[in-house]
Amino acid sequence: MGKYFGTDGIRGIVNDTLDATLAFKVGCAAATLLVENGTPDGEKPLILIGKDTRISSDMLEAALIAGICSAGVDVTPLGVLPTPAVAYLTVQEKADLGIVISASHNPYEHNGIKIFDSSGFKLPDALEERIERMIDGCETCVHKTHDKIGRVRPDNGRGLQKYIDYLAAAAECDVSGLRIAIDCANGAASVTARRLFEKLGVDCTVLCDEPDGININTDCGSTHMNRLAEFVREGGYDLGFAFDGDADRCLCVDETGALVDGDRMMSVLGLAMKASGRLKSDTIVATVMSNMGFHAFAQEHGIALECAAVGDRNVLERMQQCGAVLGGEQSGHIIFLDSATTGDGQLAAVKFLSVAAAANQPVSRLADTFRQYPQVMVNIPVEGGNAAKEAIMQSRQLQEAIREQEKALGASGRVLVRPSGTEALIRVMAEAKEEQTAWKTVETLVNVIKVLEI
Repeated sequence: MGKYFGTDGIRGIVNDTLDATLAFKVGCAAATLLVENGTPDGEKPLILIGKDTRISSDMLEAALIAGICSAGVDVTPLGVLPTPAVAYLTVQEKADLGIVISASHNPYEHNGIKIFDSSGFKLPDALEERIERMIDGCETCVHKTHDKIGRVRPDNGRGLQKYIDYLAAAAECDVSGLRIAIDCANGAASVTARRLFEKLGVDCTVLCDEPDGININTDCGSTHMNRLAEFVREGGYDLGFAFDGDADRCLCVDETGALVDGDRMMSVLGLAMKASGRLKSDTIVATVMSNMGFHAFAQEHGIALECAAVGDRNVLERMQQCGAVLGGEQSGHIIFLDSATTGDGQLAAVKFLSVAAAANQPVSRLADTFRQYPQVMVNIPVEGGNAAKEAIMQSRQLQEAIREQEKALGASGRVLVRPSGTEALIRVMAEAKEEQTAWKTVETLVNVIKVLEI
C-alpha cells in the first residue's frame, strides 16, 4: 500500500484524513498524467466522475472537478452511480479516466477516491505512486491558463440509462417469474436497482433506497443482512439481494432468509458456467478468506480454485494471470471478466437470478453446494495508519503466536491475520470444524495483538 492509496483507492474520514484540498490535488495530478500523454486527436482529455450518496460526496466532487479543470482536462459529472457503472461508462464513452467518490461499505463519515484507466481497470501501482508524488509536491502538476483550462461537459442522465440497459441485457433467460426483495443500502444502487429489475419484469420490493447523506450502510446493505433476511422470510419471497454503498458487492438470501455469501454464489454460478462450457479453464479465482468447504466443492466438481490476496484488485490480477472469467470474494465482490472489468453487484444479481430462474427450484436447494466450516473473524482497531498496521504484522510475537495456533489446528483448520486495505483495522480470522475451536484461536491472537498495541 502507498502513502495515500490502499487496496481500493484513497480512503479516509472526511475533513480529517481526506479533505477537499487533497481531492483537488488528486484531480490535478490525475489530469496532469493525461496532459503529459496527450490525445490522438489533439482534443482535451476527458474524465468521468461518479459518486455515492454520502453527504461529503458533493464537496469532494467539486474539489476534484476544480483540480481536473485547472490542469486543462474536461470532466463529465455522472451524478450518483455505482462504481462499476463508472468503469463501464469510461470505456463506452471513450473517456481517458473514470473517478469514483465512494468509501464502499464503510460508514458515512468515511469517503474515498478510486480511479479507473481508459480500459475500465484500476490504475496500476506505478501511476498511483506518481499521483502520490504530485500530491506531496515531489513532482509538479500542470496548471493551465486562458482557453486551455478544462470545462464541465454535462451528461444529462445518458450514462445512467446506458448502464441499466447493459445490466438488463446480461439476463440469460426470462426471470419475470421470480419474486424478490432488494436492499440498496441507501447507496448508489438507489438510483439503478428499481429501474433495472422492473425492466426485467421481476416482481420486486426495494428497501433502503431513500438516502439522506448519512444513512448509507446504516443497519442495511450487504454488511447488515438481518433486515433483508427477515423481510424475505416473512414476506414469502423467492430470494433477496443486498448491495453495499457503491453497489460493487452483492450478497443474497434464500427463501428461508439464510445467507448465500460470495463463495456460495460463485459455486452456483461456476457450476452453471461449467455446464454450458463458459467457465474458461474450469477455473474460479477466490481469496484466502474463502471457506475450506468451497475448496472441497471445487475439487469434487473438477474446478480449479485459485486463491488471491483479499481485495477485488488482487482477484482481478490473478484472473488475468490464469485466464479465468469468474472470480470474487466471500464478501460479495464478483467479477465476470468476459463482460466487466471490476466487481459489479447488480450484474452478479442478474446473473444469479438467471441461474435461479432456469433451475426452477428453491434457492436454498440450489445454493446447498457445500458444507461450510465455521469461520470466526474479529476486527481490531489500530491507530497510526498503515505504518502501525505493518509494524504489528511484522512483530515476532504475533508471527510466533500464529505459528502456534496453526500447529494446534493442523489440517482441520486455518488462521488468517491481515491488515485491512481500506480501514484502520487488523482482521483476525480462524476456521475450524468446530466453532468453539475457531473462537478460542481468534481470542488468543486478539490478545497478542492488543498487548502489542499498548
